[in-house]
Amino acid sequence: MNTNIQNQDSGLKSRPEQVSANTTPELPGFNIVKPFRFESQPHEYKVTSLRECPTPAAMQDCDTPDKVADYWRRHIPTHPYFNPDCECFVVLMLNTRRRVKGHYLVSIGTMDTILVHPREVFRLAIMTAASAIVLTHNHPSGDPTPSEADIKVTRDLIRAGQLLKIEVIDHVVMGNPNRSSLRELGYFFQ
Repeated sequence: MNTNIQNQDSGLKSRPEQVSANTTPELPGFNIVKPFRFESQPHEYKVTSLRECPTPAAMQDCDTPDKVADYWRRHIPTHPYFNPDCECFVVLMLNTRRRVKGHYLVSIGTMDTILVHPREVFRLAIMTAASAIVLTHNHPSGDPTPSEADIKVTRDLIRAGQLLKIEVIDHVVMGNPNRSSLRELGYFFQ
C-alpha cells in the first residue's frame, strides 16, 4: 500500500519545496490568514428620502394619525421589500418641525408577529439626525386593533426614545382600510 498518494486538487502542501512565501516559517504548509471582511449589503441601512418618493407639501407634515396613514398608503406599499401578507414595521423620521425627512422599513415579520428592537428602530434615526419618529406597522388581517405585544413594544420604544432624546410621536397600526393610533387610544404616557 502506497502511503505517499497525494490529491493534486486538495491544495495541501506536504513537501518543503512546495511551501511558498506566504507560509509561516515555523509551520511549513500553513498559510498566513488575512483579515476577513464582510461584503457590504447595499440595502442594509436604506433610508428612503423624500427626493426618492415625491410627496405633496401638505402630506409632509405627519403630526396627525390620518396624515401618517395617508403617507403610508402613498409610499409604503410601493417599497421593494414591503409584503402585504406579513407584518412590516416602518419608521418615519421627522425633523424639529414634524416634517418627514424619510422612512425606512425596519423589519418584516410573519402573518401575526414581528420582531422589533430599539437598536434597529433608532439606529437610522440617529444617523439621519431625526428629532422625532413615528412608528407604523400593518396588520395583514385588516383589523387595526393593537395587540398586547404592540402596546408593550410601543412603551419600550417610548422609554428608549426618552433616553436618546428622540420623541416617539405616535404608533399607527394600519389595517385595511382603517387605522388605529395608540396615542389616540391612550397608550402613550407622559
